[in-house]
Amino acid sequence: MLKQVFITGGTGYLGRRLIPMLLQKGYTVKALSRKGSEQKLPSGCIPVVSDPFDAIAFAGQVERGSTFIQLLGVSHPGPSKKELFYKIDFASVSASVGAATQAGCEHFVYVSVAQTPTSVMHDYQVCRTKCEEIITQTSLKASILRPWYIIGPGHYWPLLFLPLFKLLEIVPATSAKAKALRLVFLSQMLETLAYAVEHPPEQVRVFEIEEIRKR
Repeated sequence: MLKQVFITGGTGYLGRRLIPMLLQKGYTVKALSRKGSEQKLPSGCIPVVSDPFDAIAFAGQVERGSTFIQLLGVSHPGPSKKELFYKIDFASVSASVGAATQAGCEHFVYVSVAQTPTSVMHDYQVCRTKCEEIITQTSLKASILRPWYIIGPGHYWPLLFLPLFKLLEIVPATSAKAKALRLVFLSQMLETLAYAVEHPPEQVRVFEIEEIRKR
């Protein structure tokens, strides 16, 4: 397996922590960045300064047979950001899939979101589902991760409601939905991402919350 990774969202919450892990595992990591943000990337990776919404602009920097990790998306997604979901998430996935296909990538890794219906984050879930469809309609081997909320630095507040979450898992009327939207920890997400990179599937593999929580 070619130990080459191309990543978008390398300065984000997951990306800036995942890149050092991959470098330690012996991967060569190229990270897509907008001009002026390359200094924020973890040391050791190779910055690729380009427009993340223009596949033609950066496809030539993606190594044939490499793994493409798509992490770019709206930060702190919420109900008021529907327009941004399509302007950023959907547009960047479209460009990344185009670049990965053109470059002949071996594997595409994407962080989506849990698909259990909710009223609060409905628009976000719909957009991410459409992003998944873009990926699965290609011939790319793909790993898709579907967390709900990731607990980590700056994102610990849901732990205050953990007793309530546990109660909802017990109550028959809310049990299935509560379990389908369980919290995952940052370390579990990072370990699952690293595992996905090192174990590409034959076609498409989806990591639901329960599998992410096992890491």
